Amino acid sequence: MALSAKIRTRDGWAVSHAVVTLADMTGAQVLRVEADDEGAVRDPNPLAPGAYTVIVTAVGYAPAASSAIVTASGRAEIGTVTLARQGGTELPPPGPWTIDPVHSSVGAVAQHLGISSVHGRFTEFAGTIEIAPDDVTKSRVEAVIRAASIDTGNGMRDDHLRSGDFLDVENHPEITFRSTGVSLAGTDRWTVHGELSLRGVLRPVDLDLSYLGTGADPWGGTRAAFRATTSLRREDFAMNYNQVVAAGIAAIGTTLKVELDIQAVRGETLPTV
Repeated sequence: MALSAKIRTRDGWAVSHAVVTLADMTGAQVLRVEADDEGAVRDPNPLAPGAYTVIVTAVGYAPAASSAIVTASGRAEIGTVTLARQGGTELPPPGPWTIDPVHSSVGAVAQHLGISSVHGRFTEFAGTIEIAPDDVTKSRVEAVIRAASIDTGNGMRDDHLRSGDFLDVENHPEITFRSTGVSLAGTDRWTVHGELSLRGVLRPVDLDLSYLGTGADPWGGTRAAFRATTSLRREDFAMNYNQVVAAGIAAIGTTLKVELDIQAVRGETLPTV
């Protein structure tokens, strides 16, 4: 294959309608190829060796440009090109938004035995987002999670996670997050500063947030999508239980990676579907 590339969004989804254009050093277009359903771009025709400019465009995304070298074999492997949502430096329209738990997920990943990961998720949660009209940095986020809804796919492990060794759901049934500010962190990235209450311990936590765009839904509403991540140290929330299995290797890692995929519906209530 003379030319190959993969076009992806920031959260890894294929951009099937992307177009890759190659221009030579004079600015003349020498190739224009559309991505397939998997976001892959392939063209079998050999190219003249030399330096080229690669421009990737797609409706709804900011264009991306880079340089490429075509070797003597006539091939160029561009690799993976990540496109940012157009307007990503702006948040959704101002006003209230309600998190849709049916189309959202709250997950956590912990290292296990130093060699693999255990994935879990909370199945019961709710939240609201208030986009400030004049200064988006004053926007607010509030969320509450039912601690007992933890699900790792293993009942015995989940019961242990609900115990006093970890979440202590009997004494602390809710995990809450309240934002204290929002700041721009990149082209389509924001940092949501806030306070997380877990096991009755309140700590400052920053969410690294990507705004993925806004669109209409089948029920006449408007939805916005976000992806957010953060890392938590278990000891910061008095979850100190562990078991050393061999040579200082702990059964459970000390850091939790939190992954949020959020859909929010414009308004103060969710639609009946």
